[in-house]
Amino acid sequence: MDLAHLVKLAITASVLLMAISLGMRATLADATSLIRNLFQPPRGLLRSLIAMNVVVPVVAVIVAKAFDLHQAVKVALLAMAVSPIPPILPGKQLKFGGRPAYIFGLLVAISLAAILLVPLDVDILGRIFGREAHLGFTQVALLIGKSVFLPLLLGLTVAHFSPTIVGRLAPVLSRIGNVLLVAGLLPLLVSVWPAVRTLVGNGTLIAIAAVVGTAIATGHLIGGPNPHDRAALGIFSAMRHPGVALAIATTNFPENKMVMGAILLFVLTAMILTSVYGILMARNLSSSRQDFAQHQKGATF
Repeated sequence: MDLAHLVKLAITASVLLMAISLGMRATLADATSLIRNLFQPPRGLLRSLIAMNVVVPVVAVIVAKAFDLHQAVKVALLAMAVSPIPPILPGKQLKFGGRPAYIFGLLVAISLAAILLVPLDVDILGRIFGREAHLGFTQVALLIGKSVFLPLLLGLTVAHFSPTIVGRLAPVLSRIGNVLLVAGLLPLLVSVWPAVRTLVGNGTLIAIAAVVGTAIATGHLIGGPNPHDRAALGIFSAMRHPGVALAIATTNFPENKMVMGAILLFVLTAMILTSVYGILMARNLSSSRQDFAQHQKGATF
C-alpha cells in the first residue's frame, strides 16, 4: 500500500470516527428538528437553504466571472459553493456554544437537500459557463450517505442502546479522528503545496476571501433571531464538504490536475476566516451575557 492510499485511508477513517462521535452527542429529535419545523417561525431551514444554496453560489459565479483567475480556482470556487456541510464541522460549532438542535438538524437537512440540489446546481453552473457539467444523484447520495448519514446513525444507535459509555467513548473517538485527520492532511498538504503556490496570485486569495467572507456575512445576517444560530449558519455557509467538491471537479474537469490544490486553498482560507469569526462571536456573546448579569445584579439593589 503506497502513501497515497494510506493518506486516503487516514482521512476517511478520521471523518468516520468524528462523525460517529458527533452522532453520540446528538438525539433523534435534534437531527430532525429543522425538518419537523420547516414552515414554523423562525423558519431556520428555509433561511439556511437561501444562504447556502442561493446566495453563496450566486456570489461565487460573480467572483469567478469578475476576476482573472486560473481555471482551477474558478472550478474550486464553484464546486465548494454548491457543496453541502462537511460532517466534522458540527463539532466546531458545538465548541462555540451553538444549539445542538439547530446544528445537528441543519447538518441532516442540508445533507438531504444536497442529494437533490447539488446535481441541479452543477448543471446550472455548467450552463452559465457554457460547458456541459453533471454529477449524478446516486453519486451524491452515496458520498453523503457514507460520510454523513451512516456514521451519524451509528453514533445515534450507540447513544440509544449504550448511553452510559457515550460520555467516555465520544471524546476518545473524536481525539483519534483529529489525530488521523492531521496525519492524513499533512502529507497531502506537502504534495499539493507546489500547486497551491502556483495558483496564488492575480487576485486569487482576494477572490476566495470574498466568497468566504460573503458566505459568513450572509449566514450571520439571515440566520434568525438567535445569535448562536446566526454564528452557526455563518460558519456553515462558508465551510463546505471538500469531498463533494472534489467529486464535482474530477467528474467534470478530469484534465485539470490543479483543482485539488485550489480546493485545499479554499478550505484553508475558510478555516482561518471562520475561526476568527467564531472566536469574535463567542467573545461578543460572552460579553453580552456578562453585561446582562451585571445589569440584573445592579437591578436587585
